[in-house]
Amino acid sequence: MKNVLFAAAALAAVSAPAYAQEASNFGGFKVGATVGYDSVNLSYDDLDDSKGGFLYGLTAGYDYDIGTLVIGVEGEVSDSTVKETATDVLVDGDRWKLSAGRDIYVGARLGFPVSQNLMLYAKGGYTNARAKLSVSYDGDSASEGDNLDGYRVGGGIEFANAGNFARLEYRYSDYGNYSYDGFNTGIAASRHQIAVTGGFRF
Repeated sequence: MKNVLFAAAALAAVSAPAYAQEASNFGGFKVGATVGYDSVNLSYDDLDDSKGGFLYGLTAGYDYDIGTLVIGVEGEVSDSTVKETATDVLVDGDRWKLSAGRDIYVGARLGFPVSQNLMLYAKGGYTNARAKLSVSYDGDSASEGDNLDGYRVGGGIEFANAGNFARLEYRYSDYGNYSYDGFNTGIAASRHQIAVTGGFRF
């Protein structure tokens, strides 16, 4: 997937000059809704496990179209259905559940228009994800949430026409090692997402 995006970006860089003086549909403010597939990965030493679920959220931003390039800023608030459950971890009968929560992203993107209606782009920025751990045993239960800071990179293809836009993108988020009360647990968290976004420009 990454190789395809890099090849597409290279093609866009070559093709973009032909449209340098034409008005396109990629400038201005935008708002939209996002849905897609979310895969959260946790790794520790030789252990590595991923869990998939449904991604949904809202996005808003502004793009400045200078002809050969589109430079933009955007923010996104999303949530996920991803959760992992394990039993008999410490003692027989215990139940552990780790749930992915809301994810806030703020970043920038660089677009390469290949026509008045089609653009390839790359993006990157800061992401803050919420995770919740719940434990139950013998009728008692407890839960605790925490925030994970990290970075996100990605890219995709966008179509825009008559004030509407739609895009398909891949993004990767890395949250580094999870720390609890200042202690580095050594558990590394990351996620891969395929997202479809549709919305309006004005």
